[in-house]
Amino acid sequence: MKFPLFTLALVLGCSTFAADIPRVLPSGEVPKDVRLEPLKDLNGYFPFTPPKSREAWAPRAEEVRMQVRVALGIWPEPTRTPLNAVVYGKVEGDGYTIEKVYFESMPGFFVTGSLFRPRVEGKHPAVLCPHGHWTDARFIVRGDAEMKKELESGGERFLESGRSMFQSLGIQLARMGIVAFVYDMLGNSDSLQISRELAHGFAKQRPEMNTVENWGLFSPQAETRVQSIAGLQTWNSIRIIDFLTTLPDVDASRIGCTGASGGGTQTLLLSVVDPRVTVECPAVMPSTAMQGGCTCENASLLRVGTGNIELVATFAPKPLGMTAANDWTKELETKGFPELQKHYALMGAPQNVALWAHLNFGHNYNIVSREHIYGWFNEHFHLGLSPEKLKEQEHPVLPREQMTVWDEQHPQPPKGDDFERKLLRWWDDDARSQLVKAPEVFEKIARPAWKTIIGWTERNVDDTGAGQMKKVAVSGQGKSYLAFVWMMQPKDGSKLPVLGIDPPKGNGRVVLWLSERGKAGLFSEGTELRPEVCRLLEAGYKVVGADLFEQGEFLPDGKTITQTRRVQNPREAACFTFGYNRALFAQRAADVCDLLAGLSHSKEPTGRSVVALDGTGPLAAAALAVFTDSIDKAVINTGGFRFGKVLDLQSPDFLPGAAKYGDIGGALALARVYTKQVLVLGEGKENSDPVGWLLEH
Repeated sequence: MKFPLFTLALVLGCSTFAADIPRVLPSGEVPKDVRLEPLKDLNGYFPFTPPKSREAWAPRAEEVRMQVRVALGIWPEPTRTPLNAVVYGKVEGDGYTIEKVYFESMPGFFVTGSLFRPRVEGKHPAVLCPHGHWTDARFIVRGDAEMKKELESGGERFLESGRSMFQSLGIQLARMGIVAFVYDMLGNSDSLQISRELAHGFAKQRPEMNTVENWGLFSPQAETRVQSIAGLQTWNSIRIIDFLTTLPDVDASRIGCTGASGGGTQTLLLSVVDPRVTVECPAVMPSTAMQGGCTCENASLLRVGTGNIELVATFAPKPLGMTAANDWTKELETKGFPELQKHYALMGAPQNVALWAHLNFGHNYNIVSREHIYGWFNEHFHLGLSPEKLKEQEHPVLPREQMTVWDEQHPQPPKGDDFERKLLRWWDDDARSQLVKAPEVFEKIARPAWKTIIGWTERNVDDTGAGQMKKVAVSGQGKSYLAFVWMMQPKDGSKLPVLGIDPPKGNGRVVLWLSERGKAGLFSEGTELRPEVCRLLEAGYKVVGADLFEQGEFLPDGKTITQTRRVQNPREAACFTFGYNRALFAQRAADVCDLLAGLSHSKEPTGRSVVALDGTGPLAAAALAVFTDSIDKAVINTGGFRFGKVLDLQSPDFLPGAAKYGDIGGALALARVYTKQVLVLGEGKENSDPVGWLLEH
């Protein structure tokens, strides 16, 4: 049996706990909800199931792309401010030149790198080369002991040029007729405005940067605005394409990207969000196993419900080449790659996906891997080079002092905490300026973002079902009422214990009454129904209460959750938990949407309304921001709450991304689009009888 959705009342109940609230399950038993399983972390298993058809894949691929854009803080994209590029210090080599480059991806925030160009005229393809976690990667010159091991293993062929894999990469690409840009990740080589310790080694929250104003990276305030190292690095990569396509010798229709390890992560993330990339080669990174161990490879929301194999699948049918080694990619030949082959075949391009597995090597970006990548670019950029031209040749290795972009004439820009605060403030202000341009612009940007944040879409509407119902009796104000308890079971494996109460004489309307105590919020003392509930029943409304996730029957001891779970990773970065798992607030808001969807399946007349009082306003606002079925009326008391003021990453109210998209005001603005009348309380307006307002209207 399903109750029709006519009126929705989300009301925070009083603090007393009802001792004998009707239950769906026996006392002490909790719902078998998939969300009670251990949290997923970066070392989990991330399989990819190929779609059944192109038509089925298209909306999923766009959903994944949107999720990545939101998670990386580039939805909407930051304003493309002037690059103010500086290119100088040309060094001429045999078939190539090397130049020093720096430019601003955001005002005052610099990208640094080395530009390798062919010494022939004409339009050339361009390849971005982000590096992984090699120390001083662009400047690396490996010593004799390391080179001896590389030569003996076959990982390198030349003693001198093999000392710098990144110079070898750039030089070989240039000799092949490709413009290559080898650039610095944050905290590496010349990119020192944000330190390596912060970008890649962050481990503990910084109280001085965890503030409502003037916050820093990894703080709750940064997380609620989806500001991260991964996002900054990806935006740098996007601006690098902007820079390269301004060069007169670059063919903008042929843009590639290749990097290994953390550089492989950057390669695949860039290729998800920027359609200008036409060929990608993420080396020793994509797999169904470890997804990226560094803070620079993770962001809240990034891999919730997805993983690196699906991320690279969004690139299809464009050419994707990968390498595997004796690391977390060692099973890629049997887990992940076969599914990608099937996927590429479905997309009509089975020849456009390749894997070069060399399990005799450990984690690497060696000459064996690099030369596979050269062949891939040769094939898909249609260069027509012979096999001999695809092999690296000896070249001199430039020392650090010849590679660095900073000198007396080109001094290093500001860095440190003040710079960090200023950068994040600009990023936030810029996003806000775009969101407030016009209501239609706000909705176009904010609604898909809130759907990503909450993780609920209209596809769930037909995925709800009711378990076996049990009759129970409840009473209040001296009267008895017939009620039912049942377990609503959405298709995603979540469970919702529900209590529904019939009125003496129904008017075809239903009130969904939500409380921080779950369905116990229908009761005031013991098993006595609240007077407001009785008032609605006597007016002909059916009243429904439910235990959202981690409420009521989920908690046998009846206690309220004050701290949410986190993964075992000891580092205090939200991305390691919320990059793979929904925040508790988001899960509860999605539960509300599932309830609304399930309770709406009825042929009876409709007349839907929402009431959210005494602290449930944020939950109601977030749910209604993504639930796009028509609602007649809503009374929502925000209590002055703001997501951007939550100072604890484990607070049940913490919600990544929420502050960026208008906070509570933004959610309410979206709710108003599908709600005919909205009364907002808690923002300087009060109403002594909101239930009366609902009944009168």
